[in-house]
Amino acid sequence: MNTKVWKVDKYVDKLESNPHIVDAAQFLRENEVVALPTETVYGLGGNAESDAAVAKIFAAKGRPGDNPLIIHIADK
Repeated sequence: MNTKVWKVDKYVDKLESNPHIVDAAQFLRENEVVALPTETVYGLGGNAESDAAVAKIFAAKGRPGDNPLIIHIADK
């Protein structure tokens, strides 16, 4: 797995057309994992409907399978 690091300015207009956002969205469609900054730590994100993506998050975190993950869902 190759690591890519992108800096995206949250004040940029039309984030959906930002090339870094487009690339990250493609990674998610390909069931890869992305790291997302939060107020305190980085979170790992992936397609919650993909067994492969979920397994990658468990592996990256070193988390046992009986310790469930949290799913965040947008309101739009």
